[in-house]
This record gives sequence, C-alpha cells and structure tokens, in this order.
Amino acid sequence: MSKSLGNGIDPFDMTEKYGCDALRYYLNTDCALGTDLRFDETKMSATWNYINKIWNASRFVLSNIEDLKEIKLDNLSNEDKWILTKYENIVKSSISHMDRYEFNLFGLETYNFIYDDFCSNYIEFAKFNLDKNSTKSTLLFVLTGILKMLHPFMPFVTEEIYSMLPVKETESIMISSYPKVKEELNFDYTIKLMEEIRNFITKSRITKKENNIPKEFKYSLECNNLSAEKIIKNMLKLNNEVQDSEYSKVTIESNTNELNVKLTYYYEVSEEENKKQKDALEKEKMTLESNIARREKLLSNPGYVNNAPKNLVEEEKIKLENEKKELAIILEKLK
Repeated sequence: MSKSLGNGIDPFDMTEKYGCDALRYYLNTDCALGTDLRFDETKMSATWNYINKIWNASRFVLSNIEDLKEIKLDNLSNEDKWILTKYENIVKSSISHMDRYEFNLFGLETYNFIYDDFCSNYIEFAKFNLDKNSTKSTLLFVLTGILKMLHPFMPFVTEEIYSMLPVKETESIMISSYPKVKEELNFDYTIKLMEEIRNFITKSRITKKENNIPKEFKYSLECNNLSAEKIIKNMLKLNNEVQDSEYSKVTIESNTNELNVKLTYYYEVSEEENKKQKDALEKEKMTLESNIARREKLLSNPGYVNNAPKNLVEEEKIKLENEKKELAIILEKLK
C-alpha cells in the first residue's frame, strides 16, 4: 500500500479510524477503471456507515432465524418474490460488472439494492411475517448472497457475519461459491405491484405529515388487491377502521394498472390547530390572488405579449394556470 492517500493522509490512520473493510471498499469502488482516485474522507465515513447498516440488518435477521434448519423458498408472499427478483437481478449485474472490472458500478448498484430494497423496505415488510418459514428463508438466502457478493471488498465483516449464519454451505465464506443466477427465483410480475405499493405508502406518509395528522386517527381503505391491502395496513399502522366520520379528512388515491387504492384519514383537529391551518391557507390565498392578478394584467397587455420572447410568455401562461388550480384547492379547503 502507498504511504499516502494524497494530501498527507496516512492509510493507517484511516484504517484505525474507520477499519480495514471501509478503506478497502472505498478504494476499490469509488472511481471508474482507468481514472485517478481523489481521496475524500467524507466518503470514507459514509462507507463506514454503510458497513454499520449491513451489520445492524444482519443482527436483525440473525435474531429472527435462529430456529431455521434449512432454506425452503416455497409458499412465498409477494414481498418475498419481489426481493428475490430484485436479488436475482443484482446477482446478474454484479457478475457482469465483476467480469469487466467495473467495481464502481458494482458498488453503486449493490449499495442501492442493499440499502434501499433490502434494509429499508424488505426488512420492514418482513417484520409482519416473521412467523413464516418462507420469509425467514428469504431473509437468510438474500443476506447470504449479499455477504458473498461483498466479501472481496469487505472480507472481515462478511466473514464474521457469515460465521454466525444458522444454515450455510461451508464453514468459511472464503471457500464458498459466488452467487449464481437462478431463473426460477425471478418473479417479474411482482415488481410493478410492489413499486406501486411502496410509492403509495411514501405518498401517504408525506400527506399525513403535511396535514399534521395526529397518532390517534381513523381511516377507511378500499383496495383491489388483498396482498397490497395487508401490506399497506401494516406499514401505515392502520387499525381503527370506520366507514365515515364527522372529523376532518384527507384522501390519498392511486389508480394504476397494478393497484387501485383509496385511503381516507379521519382526524380531529384542535381549535388552535384549526385556526393555525386556516390562517396559513388565508395567507397563501392572498399571495396567489396577488400573483394571478399581476399575471393576468401582464398577459392582457398586447405590448408585452407581442414583443416579449415567446418562451417567456408561455411560461407566464403556464404559471397562471397552475396558480389558478392551487387557488381552487385552497378555496375548497377554506369552505
């Protein structure tokens, strides 16, 4: 190893601070083949956080699969099929990138899969199905594959986690085989549905936050897919269903080829909060009315319309239409 990483940075200091795996992974995956690496300690820190995320996710999986004797990928839920399909896709692309020495692309794509798909989404889905061997098997199968893919870049942490797996093909990950593509575990038809469910859950959470919906709320839910309905109820913690309510309400809908769902939150707004929201809407209403009046005056001026650049005139027209739509929504809320 070089005595310096540039700018007087000692690699041994980085190893002491972030660990060998973080330094090894960062140096191998941060830049494209044939280009120079510009060392950035903030990226080293981010790599350490990434490894920590993998460690914590592994601890969760291990704590819930202690009684698993074998991996049996049958009777799978849509969530299981979705992550297995995502996993098979990443195995296929990782093999391709490794063959071409495209370690930066390998790092980017595996990061997105591990951090977003597996840790942030599938593990959250799995928490509601931990009584099923199919979900436990899926967790172990995917985690094992992740460790094998990352082992060339993070040898120490992957060996440590692998040694704790209740079911494994070899005693050491060093002599295990690299993941292979298994076409029978590709369930492409689940991808679009699960993406729509994820989008709807995200949209619902944002709407809930924007409307200051309290923890105590009621709801009504219409969904064309029982599997999707169960996931949505679990992830959004929906447990007090009503058909209608005299409380304030807000509705979120999604109508696509894969998913038709309508969720209405019913919630009680305090007098103080109600006044606060109304004052904010009144303020926004006044701003929009002022902007609309100004744009209408501008666009009714022949001198401006005929002499200004056409793209600017069109922009003004588009902004005017959008502001009118926003004003209509606010007026409806103020009724």
